[in-house]
Amino acid sequence: MPPLPHEPAGFYNDRAATVDIPLGSSKDLKQKEKELQSKEAELNKRERELKRREEAAARAGIVIETKNWPPFMPIIHHDISNEIPIHLQRMQYLAFCSLLGLTLCLFWNIIATTAAWIKGAGVVIWLLAIIYFISGVPGAYVLWYRPLYNAMRTESALKFGWFFLLYLIHIIFCIWSAVSPPFPFKGKSIAIFTIHKY
Repeated sequence: MPPLPHEPAGFYNDRAATVDIPLGSSKDLKQKEKELQSKEAELNKRERELKRREEAAARAGIVIETKNWPPFMPIIHHDISNEIPIHLQRMQYLAFCSLLGLTLCLFWNIIATTAAWIKGAGVVIWLLAIIYFISGVPGAYVLWYRPLYNAMRTESALKFGWFFLLYLIHIIFCIWSAVSPPFPFKGKSIAIFTIHKY
């Protein structure tokens, strides 16, 4: 490859060369200033509207809850120590432990039914375990834990009644699963009793 030709020493530092940099005219500056002022006015208008809506929501008693639990990936609002009266906090913590226990039991049921399926118990109990977990955990939260949380927070008799009704249905379901009657799934409703049979 032949070498490149030499360049003159003052090639990049040519002081005689003119640089044409458009600085803009005062007309352009005034137009930009008007655009910025109109954007600022629009933002101020939106801010006033947002404040008005927030004040209306606060007057109506609407509380916007921030999601804060579980800490590593918040999906629900949960703050017993700040929202539940002190004399009811112990009971609410017990209910929360009950919800977490239900979650743990249903997850263990998946593991146990997987082991039973491997031993030859069939796929039906495994599918039921998956269905119980997918519907049971969010269902328990929405149907009985959240109504109890709201009832404790407001001390409303109607909300307590709603909680007791739905928790009774939940207890009946747990008893039905533990007894594992021969209908509709031929006694294969939960893993504990299925493993004993095989």
